[in-house]
Amino acid sequence: MLHGVYANPALPRDHDLRCRAAALLMPATAALGGRSAAAILGGPSPGYADPVTVVPPTSLSWRGPRGVRVHLAELPASDVLSRDDGVRYTVPLRTAWDVAALEPVGTAVGVLDDLLRRGVLHEPELRAFVRAGSGRWGVRRVRRAVELVDARAESPPESWVRVACALAGLPEPVPQFEAVADGAWLGRVDLAWPEARLIVEYDGEHHFEGLQIVKDDARLASSSRRVGG
Repeated sequence: MLHGVYANPALPRDHDLRCRAAALLMPATAALGGRSAAAILGGPSPGYADPVTVVPPTSLSWRGPRGVRVHLAELPASDVLSRDDGVRYTVPLRTAWDVAALEPVGTAVGVLDDLLRRGVLHEPELRAFVRAGSGRWGVRRVRRAVELVDARAESPPESWVRVACALAGLPEPVPQFEAVADGAWLGRVDLAWPEARLIVEYDGEHHFEGLQIVKDDARLASSSRRVGG
């Protein structure tokens, strides 16, 4: 799995398994951070092949093995939690900061939106935390990401599409918009600009599975007929 760490091949090959492997190798005062900590907190999980993010204190010079992304930073004890199995990881607000500072803006917003929707983060506290972080490493990237968060997003890909629209200079859309025509409810759409009568939807892989594509296409066809094509 990682240099010198082996696991029963019957175990699920997921990011949590890689996190457990990294925890065996990282210094005792380090903690899992960034997207790895976000996954432990219930957020979207990186893939098995994605690197595990480890945050050692700046007093250490540990580099970690291949497959581990090391982010040396100040790490006070108040920023760290421990699971029952002893795996150490950063608290939600610290995790949010590191995700926003380390990841591309679309990825960061997708993770933060998910944590907000699940109640792991709370937007007023997150924004206050960022305002108080003037001068900290990565503050510009963090501010940019937090400006774009919206807890109404229902999946990271929806967040990615919304961020792409924002970066392209489009006006802010309404997420999870309830579309109604002539008093009839047509459905809820991912993003909408009601004044422009424009909607944008993200179709993930599940759209093409089983009967889902039939249901979705019928829904879109019905909506088109109701609003005049």
